[in-house]
Amino acid sequence: MVQKKERQRTAKIESIHTEYARSLEQQADRKKAQKVRLYRRLSVLTVAAILVLSVLAHNFFDQRKMLTMKKQEHEELLIELKAMEEEQDSLKGQLVKLDDDEYIAKLARQEYFLSDKSEIIFSMPNKKEIKKKESGKKE
Repeated sequence: MVQKKERQRTAKIESIHTEYARSLEQQADRKKAQKVRLYRRLSVLTVAAILVLSVLAHNFFDQRKMLTMKKQEHEELLIELKAMEEEQDSLKGQLVKLDDDEYIAKLARQEYFLSDKSEIIFSMPNKKEIKKKESGKKE
């Protein structure tokens, strides 16, 4: 019973509302508000930093992928260029040969079965055609 009376008495005690006590409460409230604002600012800054880093990482990987594709395309084009240069060289050689009248006459005789005076033309099968026929029979 004695304890109940003491509890009731302590419950009835109110805090002293003096200028000093109010100023201490205000300082504590300001510190709490400052901490809340600080945490909010830090969280906003962290989210912004994560967004910026994710955009930069995405751009980096896209550019890296594009670079590998461009390198592969470059190598393919170099191979194609080399083939075309070889073809150009052979065409230049053929162009030089076409300036020669004897070569033109020989070519006309081979391709169009034209004959020179006192020539007899015999048509011989191509080796490629013979191989095709043989491979067709085996299958």
